[in-house]
Amino acid sequence: MALIRGSADDLLAEARAGRLHTRLQEQAGHVIGTRAGVGEVNSWQRSLPILLQHVADAGLGETEVLLEHQLPHSKQRIDAVLCGVHPRTAEHCFVFVELKQWSAAELHIDAVLNVSGLPGRHLHPVEQVRGYCQYVVDHTPGLVERPRAVRGLAYLHNARRADVASLLDHRVDDYGQMFTMEDGAKLVSHLRSILDPAAGRVAALAAGDEFLNFEHRPTKPLLTLAAQEIQDREQFVLLDEQKVAYELVLNAVERSRAAQTRTVVVVEGGPGSGKSVIALSLLGELARRGLAVHHATGSKAFTQTMRKYAARGNPRVKGLFKYFNSYVGSNPRDLDVVLCDEAHRIRENGVDRFTKKERRERAGRQIDELINIANVPVFLLDENQIVRPGEMGSLAEITAAADALGCKVEVVQLHDQMRCGGSVWYDTWVARLLGLGGSAGPPIPWSKLAGPLDQGITLASASSPASLEAWVLDRQAEHGGVARLTAGYCWNWSDPVGDGAERRLVDDVRIGSWERPWNAKSEGRRAVPGVPESDYWATDPRGFGQVGCVYTAQGFEFDWSGVVFGPDLVRRDGMWSPRRSESKDPLVKRADDLRFAALIKNTYKVLLTRGMRGIAVHSTDRETQEFLEEMTS
Repeated sequence: MALIRGSADDLLAEARAGRLHTRLQEQAGHVIGTRAGVGEVNSWQRSLPILLQHVADAGLGETEVLLEHQLPHSKQRIDAVLCGVHPRTAEHCFVFVELKQWSAAELHIDAVLNVSGLPGRHLHPVEQVRGYCQYVVDHTPGLVERPRAVRGLAYLHNARRADVASLLDHRVDDYGQMFTMEDGAKLVSHLRSILDPAAGRVAALAAGDEFLNFEHRPTKPLLTLAAQEIQDREQFVLLDEQKVAYELVLNAVERSRAAQTRTVVVVEGGPGSGKSVIALSLLGELARRGLAVHHATGSKAFTQTMRKYAARGNPRVKGLFKYFNSYVGSNPRDLDVVLCDEAHRIRENGVDRFTKKERRERAGRQIDELINIANVPVFLLDENQIVRPGEMGSLAEITAAADALGCKVEVVQLHDQMRCGGSVWYDTWVARLLGLGGSAGPPIPWSKLAGPLDQGITLASASSPASLEAWVLDRQAEHGGVARLTAGYCWNWSDPVGDGAERRLVDDVRIGSWERPWNAKSEGRRAVPGVPESDYWATDPRGFGQVGCVYTAQGFEFDWSGVVFGPDLVRRDGMWSPRRSESKDPLVKRADDLRFAALIKNTYKVLLTRGMRGIAVHSTDRETQEFLEEMTS
């Protein structure tokens, strides 16, 4: 959906009258539900008249223009999409335009730039618009067979060629070309070459309608494409900060090999921001380059699943997936790169009751071991997903350890949302619901927070666990995809009973007359017929019959997610009240009061952010259920 659509001539007239940027500002508040910043409004006011004038100069005044169009399943927006007809093929053509007000910029590394007057690193605008084009094609079945219907260009209308000279040699193609202040005539000629000025208004309207009515698939499931990503070629399209993180890591690797320098890269982002996509993209690329690289996590379920689905039985590929505690006593710099996914799960040390004495004696701090093992350690984390005592992966801890070990630190913040339907506001709604991240604000009903544009996810409450289960099953039956139920760890977790073909799970999760078992236990216990091992509960089709907890759900995603709030977190007098006596998690119960409250809230944050297309919630507590019903309205 775009904030505004109209013919280039009409929009140009509005811009000349000083109304277009004001109208966009009003639409942003109405459609997206957020106030546009001063910088964004100024960019509309300064950039759009220039672009629209060039479109008119090309004789394309009847072209349909979509302003601030949101990418499917993402909160990123394309500045402008020009919809018309190609002059040679007579088929609809869609031109993505990325506008930049930069007056000067220089190459930092590869596709990463330093921009005069702006903090941080920035992606080359050609790469930015190219990523948008590829992303839309990959997520739009109607464009798969005609990918050249999409074109892309970046226009730096305030920059002279001499002031962006190092950017000019960047690779260009149909999805990415760049024009500067001095290239106005070239831009007009280029637009005429891909959009037919004689096509007329009716054809332009039809092209705009087709583009806005395309069906979009959900984000490609991580596990489905992991095998191609690692063994064949890159399958994921990285956008904006994701690509910046990717390029910074590759550059750090080159520096480490050329000058024996060491750089720690920290990538911070919420659920669904693309951390694991970045990790797998890097794993595939670095492995293809013949570098010594590992993917490491603190999650047995996630690592085992990666080994199963990504390695496809290939022992060599399986060996790329490790655990954080795999490096106890290892020699420094055994690897070129270690990719620490879910790095918030780093612990004080990597020993447990099974660790042999001689290995235990060599163990140090886990953060130090992970930094020392590679020339370029990469940590991908979300501090609000720390759910167990002893987990200590944070930017502060990693930065302090890196400084102590003499390593440079690069930090990239991810802001996009690829899970939860690409919802602009869902993460904010969850943070406010649970009172996470003090600046988020108080809880607010979903309908008051999300605007009409934010329709990427379905949110509901269920009056009972049976209706919760029916909700996710009905949506799975109607729309396809994977459905799962998860709950807070508030019920005992029994061993299976019976033997042989009669062996079965115990229905431990009991809410009134509704009873279901937890997923199977791990640790080498005997298999239960018809039930997947715990490591594969999230990905095996047989997993729906059981309820998952945070330890089996974290790191995975489902299309349709039902979440049960147990009695360990209830609402009283307008505040959350964590209840230690109701928790059955032996580790979490040992935490002090402040830590216990944070861990319980983080647990439900994780459970609430597993769903890609829809989430329904239910609480076993009446007052809490009433609150959830109000918040999901």
